[in-house]
Amino acid sequence: MEIRSSPIPSTVYEAVGGRSYFERLIDLFYDGIETDELLRPMYPEDLAESKLNMVDFVGQYWGGPTAYSDRKGHPRLRMRHAPFPVDEAARKAWLTHMAAAIEATQGASDEIKAAMNDYFAMAANHLVNR
Repeated sequence: MEIRSSPIPSTVYEAVGGRSYFERLIDLFYDGIETDELLRPMYPEDLAESKLNMVDFVGQYWGGPTAYSDRKGHPRLRMRHAPFPVDEAARKAWLTHMAAAIEATQGASDEIKAAMNDYFAMAANHLVNR
């Protein structure tokens, strides 16, 4: 009997199936943003570039290709978000949409979902500027 082993993913990006997972995650996240009265005005009318940037950023963060840095340089998240009024209400709304997207997206283990929720909470806390 021949035993075949599957390669063990070395990154979260690989473990969740790569770019398609992050595209779905961000699509679900933006479904929430599009109907959020507090957050939607902070985004451009056309969300295509925002979605691409976020897919590339989170994919890169979790071990995927460096597409975000290749296009935009260092993330500088705090600087890029400084023009927007990110207060406690905005932080909470943003995290609510992200947590719902993480929960709804298939392909991540509970451990990976928890790590993602922890990371996004840390990042959102860092961006509060009001």
